[in-house]
Amino acid sequence: MVSSLLPLLHIFLSIQNSNLFTHSNKISFTDTRIKYIIVKQKTTPEVNIGLVGHVDHGKTTLVKALSGTWTDQHSEELKRGISIRLGYADATFRKCPECEDPASYLLAETCPHHNKKTDLLRTVSFVDAPGHETLMATMLSGAALMDGAVIVVSATESVPQPQTEEHLMALETIGISNIVIAQTKIDLVDLETAKDHYGKLKEFFSGTIAKNAPIIPICADQNINIDSLIKSIEEHIPTPKRDGKSPPLMYVARSFDINRPGATWDQLVGGVLGGSLVQGQFSVGDELEISPGRRISTSGKVEYLPIIATIKSIRAGNSSLDAVGPGGLIGIGTGLDPSLTKSDGLTGRLAGKPGTLPPLWDSFTMDVELLDRIVGTPESGEVGPINTGEALMLSVGTTTTVGIVTSARKSECEVSLKRPISAPLQAQIAISRRVGSRWRLIGIGTLLN
Repeated sequence: MVSSLLPLLHIFLSIQNSNLFTHSNKISFTDTRIKYIIVKQKTTPEVNIGLVGHVDHGKTTLVKALSGTWTDQHSEELKRGISIRLGYADATFRKCPECEDPASYLLAETCPHHNKKTDLLRTVSFVDAPGHETLMATMLSGAALMDGAVIVVSATESVPQPQTEEHLMALETIGISNIVIAQTKIDLVDLETAKDHYGKLKEFFSGTIAKNAPIIPICADQNINIDSLIKSIEEHIPTPKRDGKSPPLMYVARSFDINRPGATWDQLVGGVLGGSLVQGQFSVGDELEISPGRRISTSGKVEYLPIIATIKSIRAGNSSLDAVGPGGLIGIGTGLDPSLTKSDGLTGRLAGKPGTLPPLWDSFTMDVELLDRIVGTPESGEVGPINTGEALMLSVGTTTTVGIVTSARKSECEVSLKRPISAPLQAQIAISRRVGSRWRLIGIGTLLN
C-alpha cells in the first residue's frame, strides 16, 4: 500500500515545491488517513454546502471522505453508479490548536499527531447534487438550499465538461458566490497533466462568479489533502446570518417512509420530511402546514387542500432535538400517514405554521432576464426570446413545475402552471427550455403577481 502511494506523494511534493497549486500561502499536502476517524455529529448543522459538477467527477466520493456517508442510497443509483436524487450528509469540522495549517483542520475529536482534543469549528450539511444532464431539475432544486458550493472537477477529463459549465451557470444565475473548487482524482494522472489541468481550471473560472475561488487538488479515495479543502471551506463559505424571529419556513427537499417491512403496528411511525428551515423556529408538538397540499378532484374540478400535521420529532445530524432554528439540513418526524411521504411524495413543498405560508399559484406573471447563451450542450448558442405557447421548466425553491407561456413580452411573461406552487412575491425562478431532448437553463425570473 505504501509503495502504491509513492507516485502520488511525489506529485504532491513536486506540486508543493513548485507553488503552482497554491492560491495564497503555500499548502502542505498531508495524508489524513492516519487514524482517520469519522465522528458522530453532536452539534446542529449551521450551513448548507452544495457539491456540484459533471457526472462521475467524484462528488459522492468526496462527501463520503468528509462525512463518512455514501449518499447514493436509492437502488437505481447503486445499480447505475450515479446520483439521481439529492443526497445529504453532515460533517463536523474541527481544528488542532497545536498543528500547523492546513494539517490543523481535521474531522477527528482527537488529533492523531498530538493525541489531544481538537476544537470544534462547526457542523455543515452537504447537498450532493446529481451531475447527469438529464437531472438538471434536481440540481436546481438542491441549489435552493445552498449557502455555498464546492465545484468538483476531475483531473482526468478536459475543461470544461458540459455539466461543470451548466452547474456554474446555475450558481451564477441563482447568486451563489461563496465557492471552493475541488480538483479531484489527481492520483490518476501524472504531474504534468495535473499542472496543465490546474492551469486550464484557472483560465476557465476567470471572469466567472468563481474567479476568486481557491482550487484545491485532492484525492478523496485516499483522503489526501482533505485538510486543505476543509480549511478553504472554512475561509470561503461562511455561515450566513439567519432570521430566527419570522414565522418558520421550511423547504422540503425529500420525504420518506422510514418504516421497515414487517414492522408491527406499535412500531410504525409517521412520515418524515427532510430539508432546510430557512427562517423561524420549529419545536416538537408544533402544528405544521404543508403546501401545496393534497390534490383533490371533485366533479372534474381540481383543488389542493393544505396538509396539517403535528411535529413528533426533530433530528439534525445524529442528534434528536426539542427545537431547531434556521441553518443546516433537518429531518422532521410527523404524524402523517407514511403513504403521503414515501418515495419523495411531498418533495418540493413548503412547510410552516398554519396560516403563515406564501400564497398558492396556478398562474403568475414573472419578470424575465435571459442568459446570453445556452451552456452544457452541443447545441450551445444564443438564447432566443420566450414565445407564447412555449413550455418552460420553472424551478422555485425546491419545487419544479412546467409552465405554459400564455403571454410573452420582451422582459415579462405570463405562465399557466401544470402543477401549482407555493411561493412568495419576488421569489426567484430558474427558467429552463427544452433544447433537443433536454431541459437547459436559459434565464432567471422574478415572481411579480
